[in-house]
Amino acid sequence: QVQLVESGGGLVQAGGSLRLFCGASGPTHTTYAMAWFRQAPGKEREFVAAVSTSGKNTDYDDSVKGRFTISRDSAKNAMFLQMNRLKPEDTANYYCAAGSARSSLTVFLVATAYELWGQGTQVTVSS
Repeated sequence: QVQLVESGGGLVQAGGSLRLFCGASGPTHTTYAMAWFRQAPGKEREFVAAVSTSGKNTDYDDSVKGRFTISRDSAKNAMFLQMNRLKPEDTANYYCAAGSARSSLTVFLVATAYELWGQGTQVTVSS
């Protein structure tokens, strides 16, 4: 059973940066597309960014385009989210997700496409 573990969250001032890490342990021979989602208190979980198995394709929610960068190192079973120019509205618990994909170029934008989830890492941006 593959397990996902996130780290890198914390408290940062508006305009600052954080880098989130997601590590996958266990059997990882299956092709997984991966993504970051976030959930703020009282709100639904929302899509942030996704990356294909190959790392060649990515997609972002409009609210983070130009500020966040998703990447992965498949050899190390790791995924990253570089977050720059953070805003108070980015405050949320950030979750790493993985979903089986037949193509190395596939990205999934909806939570239902992902069968594996981490426990989350809290990001708090102060104004």
